[in-house]
Amino acid sequence: MPAPESPRPAPTKQKFWPHGWWKLMEFRIGILPLPVLVVLVGLLTAFVLTGKFPASGKTPNDVCTMLAVLAVGGFVCAEIGKRIPLLKDIGGAAILATFIPSYLAFNHYVPDVITQTVTDFTRQTNFLYLFIACIIVGSILSMDRTVLIKGFLKIFIPLAAGSVAAALVGTGVGVLLGLGAKHTFFYIVVPIMGGGVGEGAIPLSMGYAEILHLQQGDEFARVLPPVMFGSLTAILLAGTLNFVGKRFPHLTGEGRLQPGEHDELKAQQEEIGSHMDVSHIAAGASIAITLYLIGVAASTLPPETFRFPAPVVMLFIAVAVKLGYVVPPQLQHGAGIVYKFFRTAVTYPLLFAIGVAMTPWDKLMAALHPANLATIIATVVTLMTTGWFVGKWVKLYPIEAAIVNACHSGQGGTGDVAILTAANRMQMMPFAQIATRIGGAITVTLALIALKALN
Repeated sequence: MPAPESPRPAPTKQKFWPHGWWKLMEFRIGILPLPVLVVLVGLLTAFVLTGKFPASGKTPNDVCTMLAVLAVGGFVCAEIGKRIPLLKDIGGAAILATFIPSYLAFNHYVPDVITQTVTDFTRQTNFLYLFIACIIVGSILSMDRTVLIKGFLKIFIPLAAGSVAAALVGTGVGVLLGLGAKHTFFYIVVPIMGGGVGEGAIPLSMGYAEILHLQQGDEFARVLPPVMFGSLTAILLAGTLNFVGKRFPHLTGEGRLQPGEHDELKAQQEEIGSHMDVSHIAAGASIAITLYLIGVAASTLPPETFRFPAPVVMLFIAVAVKLGYVVPPQLQHGAGIVYKFFRTAVTYPLLFAIGVAMTPWDKLMAALHPANLATIIATVVTLMTTGWFVGKWVKLYPIEAAIVNACHSGQGGTGDVAILTAANRMQMMPFAQIATRIGGAITVTLALIALKALN
């Protein structure tokens, strides 16, 4: 006869301290534990109310304070976007992390001391390029070498086809809505595909002003709204494509550009892990910064006509480094971890900074004339749709090809970050930079040549 089972001891109820507190610390808004977020909000509020904000006055751009401000603002806005029905499925986190701070700053709902210090910090430190450097170099070094070659060659085909189709359709829609062919093409379509503000709207406005004998400031005010709203349209559509990809997995590589692509470092992960330490990660970051500085140096060399922006030079050097086996696998893996860190911890704070410092709400609203809106949307939709079908024709995943084309209508590097974040495909930053920088430079050059010929 079996012995009776001894009664199981009743589970002991865990006390709040420390186990309950640890559970509370594990509840995070973005990367911020909830208690840490509450403490940061309280401290920042006290600093503002007492007039002792550490990043202003005699101590501008205090790094610790600015990181706290950007983290709180970016992750809270992103968390709101992740919880709004429908919007959360089409990139709501990236959209709200960019445009809520723009709206709040424009209407002075954010204390002026925070708006000013965030703006100064973003523009003076230019940390957008640190982000882009780590994302580009890390993603390239962790790519499959063969696929990298094929992808760079193939991506120009849907990009070129999409640019031509978008120019024709966008101009046609503008003409039908009474905007006129010349105005539509030069002041709506070209700015959308010009590469953003710094590499697109500014050189365009300077060229237009010189050719037409007008004021550069007035021309800049005319070309900026399509850039802003074109980027917002691309963000929304990229987020929608991410949702479509989840419903129809055969249409997407989840960030991989073409079928058969794989991460060649994955087969080495276990071996690399046993020989890797923090120094490899730090070395990976140093490689990214070094390649960026080489790009900066190269972008200043004569002749001026053939100069490329530093991120473009860095991109091609990173590709050469990858193809030439210059970096050993441990350091490639270290650069890949740096990429993952920036994607996880820096993206939304960066978008918050972009919203406050580089996204003027009034310029965005200036594009809300129905005819302008219809033309902008038609241009971006055509660009992405053409990328979808032509990309599929050249054996690329249609969703990835369309998202790369979307970056051609983005707000420069800031737009690339927002678009790829909304699409959850930050590893495609190298291809996005091709679309934005090289595609934008070609668009601006051809537009100025055409305007000169017409005048």
